[in-house]
Amino acid sequence: MGDIAHPTDVLRYTAFSTDPKGGNPAGVVLDATGLHDAAMLAIAAEVGYSESAFVTGRRSSHDLDVRYFSPKAEVPFCGHATVATAIALAERLGPGDFVFATQAGQVPVTVTADPSGSLLATLTSVEPHVLDAPVDAVTEALAALRWPAADLDPALPPRIAYAGARHLVLAAATRARLADLDYDFDRLAALMTSLDLTTVQLVWREPGTDGTVFHVRDPFPVGGVVEDPATGAAAAALGAYLRALDLVTAPATLTLHQGHDMGRPGLLTVTLREDDDRIRVTGSGTAILM
Repeated sequence: MGDIAHPTDVLRYTAFSTDPKGGNPAGVVLDATGLHDAAMLAIAAEVGYSESAFVTGRRSSHDLDVRYFSPKAEVPFCGHATVATAIALAERLGPGDFVFATQAGQVPVTVTADPSGSLLATLTSVEPHVLDAPVDAVTEALAALRWPAADLDPALPPRIAYAGARHLVLAAATRARLADLDYDFDRLAALMTSLDLTTVQLVWREPGTDGTVFHVRDPFPVGGVVEDPATGAAAAALGAYLRALDLVTAPATLTLHQGHDMGRPGLLTVTLREDDDRIRVTGSGTAILM
């Protein structure tokens, strides 16, 4: 692979935006072969982003082992840090196809350049699945969020969706409900830990868009972060959820707006194919210069 980075070099990239002040920032260590678990966790905590990605091994320059750490714990998969890492690699090696071996499974990532020269990364999720959400868990989640049950959209029922990490999907009936996020951090974290959830995927479906445009937010207290600004793993899970409930029909392209309520707007594109249950998530990215 070559001397891409010294083990102590921590790059910073944002994913799902071409503006360093938008999207979701991630730490990226392109050569973490000399780092043990405690060191990677300490680096993630020092960087302070919702997740950092570490390339811990390689079979070739494009076939890599990748691990993800939040400031508090390791997570099996992280979409935005995958996009950030792929773009960082493509800037050094050129656009192309990569394979990330993660704790959730193999995640292919393709990086292309648009006509302006900006890089776009498309990850392909592991095999997704969608489960019923226990009624008592939904009740507790709403209590922690301080959301009345009447504020949910009955057309998008609660479910637990997985496409590399588990997310509880809750749909707000109005944009105002989604915008008003003021939750009990410890209470929601305890519930999420009991259900092995990575985030809670809060969504609002924009009317008049054939059901393909969503605004989303992702509380992430289990990672020590109040909110994730742009969440690729949850975007993939949402795609699986919408297909499983027959709310969209493949082939379909979904547009997700995230981070606007935090002042870090990002754009995530989710693609569903007829011939493959796995979900594609595409986003831009750029380096954050320190």
